Amino acid sequence: MAEQLLIDDDDYYVPDANLLVTEDDTPVDNFASEKQQRLLVGSLYSSLQQQPFLAAANVGIYYSDLQPVIVPDVFLSLDVQVPQNWWEKQNRCYLVWKFGKPPEVVVEIVSNKVGDELGEKLRIYEHMRVSYYIVYDPNQQLGDKVLFVYELRGRRYSQTKETWLEQVGLGLTLWQGEFEGREDTWLRWCSQDGHVLPTGDERASQAEQRASQAEQRAQLLAERLRSMGIDPDNL
Repeated sequence: MAEQLLIDDDDYYVPDANLLVTEDDTPVDNFASEKQQRLLVGSLYSSLQQQPFLAAANVGIYYSDLQPVIVPDVFLSLDVQVPQNWWEKQNRCYLVWKFGKPPEVVVEIVSNKVGDELGEKLRIYEHMRVSYYIVYDPNQQLGDKVLFVYELRGRRYSQTKETWLEQVGLGLTLWQGEFEGREDTWLRWCSQDGHVLPTGDERASQAEQRASQAEQRAQLLAERLRSMGIDPDNL
C-alpha cells in the first residue's frame, strides 16, 4: 500500500508580501489611455451590482514571487473584493495566491511599439491563465487590426473574432461618442445585445431625461383634461 503524504497547512509556502514591490510611485501614461482606462473601470462599478468583483487600472499583479510584477492597463476579476484594510502591504496589489485566482479579463491599450503586447505580455497572461486577454490598438501600431481578443482554451490562447466574453457575461464593442467632453471612438463593455454599460454620468443623464419626459406627459394630460372641462388639480 502506497504511503499517503500528509502536508500540514503550516508547510505551504506563502510569499512574504513585505518583500514585494507593490507600487513605485512613477506612473507615466498619456491622456487618451488614462481616460480610456477610467471609462472601462468606471462603467463596471456603475453598472454591475449583481455580484462582487474587482476592477482596476494600473495596479500590479503578482502571480509568482519569483517573477516580476506585471501591471495591466485594466483588469477585471469576478467574485473577489479588495480586503477592508487595503493599506496593508499584502492588500495593496493583486496577489494571485491571496485572491485564489487570476483575473478573468486583462486589457492592454497600445500606446507605442515597445509594450510587446502580442509577445511577452501575451505569454505572461497565458501562463497566468487569464481567461481573456484583450489588446486595444486604436492607432493600429501592431498591424491592421484595432482589437485583438484572445481566449484561453486549454493551456494556450486562441485568437478569436468573438467579442462576447461568455465566461464573464460581458462583451466589448467600439463605440463612437462623447466621454467627459471628448468625442472619439472608445472601447466599452456591452451587454450581449450590444448596449454599452453606462457610466455614472450617463445613468444620471438618462434618469434626468426620463423625469423630463414624465413631466411633459403629465403636462399634456393636464391640458387634455382642461380641454374637457376637468380641473386636473381637483382630481
